[in-house]
Amino acid sequence: MTLPDRRLPDGTAIPAIGLGTWRMGERAQARDAEVLAVREALRLGYRLIDTAEMYGEGGAESMLGEALRQAFSAGEARRESLTLVSKVYPHHASTRGVVEACERSLRRLKVDQIDLYLLHWRGAFALSDTLEGFAQLQRRGLIRHWGVSNFDVSDMEELFALPGGTECASNQVYYSLEARGIEFDLLPWQQRHQLPLMAYSPIGQGALGAHPALQAMGQSLGASAAQVALAWVLRQPDVIAIPKAVRSAHLRDNLAAAQLPLSASDLQHLDALFNPPRGKQPLAMI
Repeated sequence: MTLPDRRLPDGTAIPAIGLGTWRMGERAQARDAEVLAVREALRLGYRLIDTAEMYGEGGAESMLGEALRQAFSAGEARRESLTLVSKVYPHHASTRGVVEACERSLRRLKVDQIDLYLLHWRGAFALSDTLEGFAQLQRRGLIRHWGVSNFDVSDMEELFALPGGTECASNQVYYSLEARGIEFDLLPWQQRHQLPLMAYSPIGQGALGAHPALQAMGQSLGASAAQVALAWVLRQPDVIAIPKAVRSAHLRDNLAAAQLPLSASDLQHLDALFNPPRGKQPLAMI
């Protein structure tokens, strides 16, 4: 299956759909199944994996590191073909703290470089201090790109006004049919600046998969409600989606959603079910 790509500001290609690992790495008894799920994802063709030091307090990164070690050893994937995304806690986002947090993440992930390293959300440290930490990591070759997460328009404008701020490669936010507020201002802002948006929880933490109207639409399209919701997010040419999945069927369904066409009438129907924003809304966060 050929999956669509998106482009980071410097032209680097990044898969339009990836695997999220939020809520993974939290229970020791689930570790083996989660490792197998990541390996299955890689065999199916996933090439983008998103994680964070916050997930399981490093547990998700450690689980992912073991999955990658096994997958590389078995020839199921090559490091150079993958895009690995992780995030630093706001309370680690001083210049020195960013560097040390990244070094810990790299040890857990068992890799030499993180492809896209994000500030998870804003905290007490000045953005300029965080950017200096990112710059140090880039100079050392420990990260390729850096970005942010849970930033609204005002945050992005403040960031872009800083020296080096326009080198931001992505902003990861909550975006789904039930959380469309960013369409009023943030998404257009990022489109104007050619800054791709990474959507977490694009199926609304799974709730949209049980929505009766989406189920009916999916039935007419030969798809599930969750696939309709995911295809709707991916309809945007500059949006990347990172749904979490563990079961093989869900992993396959999510990949297939990237190929699901939605007609103009389908989109109008979805607008009627989930109204587009008519004004500024607080940035949705989970």
